[in-house]
Amino acid sequence: MPSRTNGQTAEMEAVRTLALVGASAAGKTSLAEALLHKAGAIGARGSVERGSTVSDHDPLERRMQHSLNASVMHLTHAGTRVHFIDTPGGADFLGQSLPALEAVETAAVVVNAATGIEPMTLRMMAYAAERHLARMVIVNKIDTQGVDLRSLLAQIQATFGRECLPLNLPAAGGTQVVDCFFNREGQSDIGSVEDAHRALVEQVVEVDAAFVDRYLSEGDVDAAELHAPLEQALREGHLIPVCFVSARNGAGLAELLDVVVKLLPDPTEANPPDFLLGEGAAAEPMQARPDPSLHVLAHVFKVTVDPYVGKLGIFRVHQGTVTRDSQLYVGDGRKPFKVGHLFMLQGKDYVEVGRALPGDIVAVAKVDEIHFDAVLHDAAEDDHVHLAPLAFPVPVHGLAVEPKRHGDEQRAWEILGKLVAEDPCLRVEHVVATNETIIYGLGELHLRVMLERLREVYRFEVETRPPRIAYRETVTAPAEGHHRHKKQTGGAGQFGEVFLRIEPLARGAGFEFADEVKGGAIPGQFIPAVEKGVREVLASGAIAGYPVVDVRVVVHDGKHHSVDSKDIAFATAGRKAFMAAIRAARPIVLEPIVQIEIAAPDHAIGDVTGDLSSRRGLVTGTANGGAGTVVVRGQVPMSELASYQSRLNAMTSGQGRYTIALSHYEAVPPGTQQTLTAQHRVRDDD
Repeated sequence: MPSRTNGQTAEMEAVRTLALVGASAAGKTSLAEALLHKAGAIGARGSVERGSTVSDHDPLERRMQHSLNASVMHLTHAGTRVHFIDTPGGADFLGQSLPALEAVETAAVVVNAATGIEPMTLRMMAYAAERHLARMVIVNKIDTQGVDLRSLLAQIQATFGRECLPLNLPAAGGTQVVDCFFNREGQSDIGSVEDAHRALVEQVVEVDAAFVDRYLSEGDVDAAELHAPLEQALREGHLIPVCFVSARNGAGLAELLDVVVKLLPDPTEANPPDFLLGEGAAAEPMQARPDPSLHVLAHVFKVTVDPYVGKLGIFRVHQGTVTRDSQLYVGDGRKPFKVGHLFMLQGKDYVEVGRALPGDIVAVAKVDEIHFDAVLHDAAEDDHVHLAPLAFPVPVHGLAVEPKRHGDEQRAWEILGKLVAEDPCLRVEHVVATNETIIYGLGELHLRVMLERLREVYRFEVETRPPRIAYRETVTAPAEGHHRHKKQTGGAGQFGEVFLRIEPLARGAGFEFADEVKGGAIPGQFIPAVEKGVREVLASGAIAGYPVVDVRVVVHDGKHHSVDSKDIAFATAGRKAFMAAIRAARPIVLEPIVQIEIAAPDHAIGDVTGDLSSRRGLVTGTANGGAGTVVVRGQVPMSELASYQSRLNAMTSGQGRYTIALSHYEAVPPGTQQTLTAQHRVRDDD
């Protein structure tokens, strides 16, 4: 196997990758724009307000003035190529921000100096730690009038640990910063530069005993000599650098670029991603090696589907070299595709390149087989390699959709499929019980943006409504049913008479049908017709229009006519006899009960549990969720969860989230049953 050349090693060492993550309004997009301009990658700075930034290039983003998608960009500083990803800060768009962590060595958590640590700050810091990424905190907007940066730094350290240490400190009212690691010249507004330097050096040398001895004997260690232990400290989470900047006035931008180039890990220095070989419990961990001479392993972390350009797969190369004309496989696919064009991205612009080495983030277009989370490779033995899956929030906020124009159902499925392909936190399914197509997302805004895309990008109009609750009907007592169907129209008539009894089954048992007719009262060839009539009621309901479940039907007697008896006569008699029996068997309507798991800050648990009880819910237990959160487990009727995320946001200041799974069915309250049956009668009358 050929070894990589010194030139290739040097080229990889001159690559950095980072994701700008954090809460909305932290200024991530403005910071990305400022860094591009400072490095000379763009000639003029755009602005979020004017809709002219490189990263927010989607028309919806420009109109709403905040990021909705992860956007990939690159710049060059001091001979180093920096790939970085601007991510949305809203909790509804975690399907865009979380995958960015799969593509980078460093998570740069951006904090708004005016608002401090917010729920998304906590979540992204935790997600980055779970993926073993190097982490740094960028405090933006330090020139905001009246901001208390000293208190904010203390809050960061109290929340994330003493390993959060400043590499620079604000000065001159947020119009400048002072380096605390290399130069240490100047006065800070919020503390001693020398003290900050000493804390950094002591934190870094702790990972290397030899440096500890030198530090104790000499009193200091030259920062230039600390590269290896500093990278180790970043890998182990023993150091989380804090940098102060203002994207608005430019303070700290040059220093931040220097930090990225001089201190952040390159692809050869970072923790390797968690690749797995095999499926399920039998999967074994394996490591990709940042070696350009090995076979290719690359991971698709973002897919976009443009109605005019086609599918674009954006991926990070972890091992090997991808070139134009490379033959790559998608996952376990048996047919390779040829890389016709290879692009680096600058927002919406494609910059064609000849090759990509480990650490590079690139894209290929018009490859139909490519999909989110796919591993691209060029070796047959890698067909079962995949990344350890991300723990995405489960989309539970549903909306029923149907095309405005009759006959467009197939096109609706195709377009929705494209939207789902772009976002791992969107899900679409057809619910047979209610005959509805439901699109599920992480919140109301998530689904609203999806509907806007349908209209603006695909020119497709849909009607929407809250999903119907999948109620059921059943019986609670045995009963008899009888019906004689007799019809004479002048020619051949129709005749069939059915006697049957019904009895309730255990919840979840389904449906049983038995034939106990004696003496040929109903000839055997007509029994399937009787069952057909019964099943028609099972599907359409008897009292409220919902499917009937958990019932046993026994046909035990009847009459027939040698000339007039037909299948249709016995189907009609069976249907009406079954309806009569149900109405005599104390029928009830059942509602779905879901298991709910709510993660919320511990200070909000009283409100959460009280609200759950008010929704006819039952709290079954609580558990420590870590990082100041508590997980509440319980059961609640599905019908009580309409707009629940909005209520949960109000109780938890946006920090709460929940998941649900169907548990069982229970009888609805009498008042609800009366309402549902009355509505059914009105529909029948119409």
